[in-house]
Amino acid sequence: MTSRLAAAELAQAADPVVIALACAGDDQAFAEIVRRRHRRVRKFMYHLCRDPAAGDDLAQQVFLTAWRSIGRLRAAGAFDGWLRQIMIRTWIDEVRRRKPKLADEIDPDEMGSYHDTAAEQMDLDAALAKLPEDVRLCIVLAYNEGLSHPEIARAASLPLGTVKSHVSRGAARLRDMLKDYAGG
Repeated sequence: MTSRLAAAELAQAADPVVIALACAGDDQAFAEIVRRRHRRVRKFMYHLCRDPAAGDDLAQQVFLTAWRSIGRLRAAGAFDGWLRQIMIRTWIDEVRRRKPKLADEIDPDEMGSYHDTAAEQMDLDAALAKLPEDVRLCIVLAYNEGLSHPEIARAASLPLGTVKSHVSRGAARLRDMLKDYAGG
């Protein structure tokens, strides 16, 4: 379906309008959603997989899944939570598909250079890469997405106690790995 709004109008339209149009099958409205959310989804996936190319592939998979099922979304206001669920499910499916890589096996050269970042971000990225996938997911959801422990538990289908433990121990492990940097 072609857009009911011109591209310039679509770019200026409020999120609920664009989302409603996309739910109704408007291709250009969905493209506008992708334009608005792409950076966030890509960053989220990169923080989990630590590989720019894989992060891009996973972000593309998120939007493909969203495109296929957006017609079933009933409330435009629920879009961001719905998209976050797709992001989490995509990551969990990816973890299940591939052989888990032990933190000690991670080659820093494999991480590549996602974009020009400060040394602090590179150190944080390297430290995050050393966390187990489920702990990394909880840390990213808590600190990057700002979700509460109960929200993480629901989103990741994990027990609340496990989420609390992952966030607490994961944050402590990150602090320990980064303590030398903080002093320099």
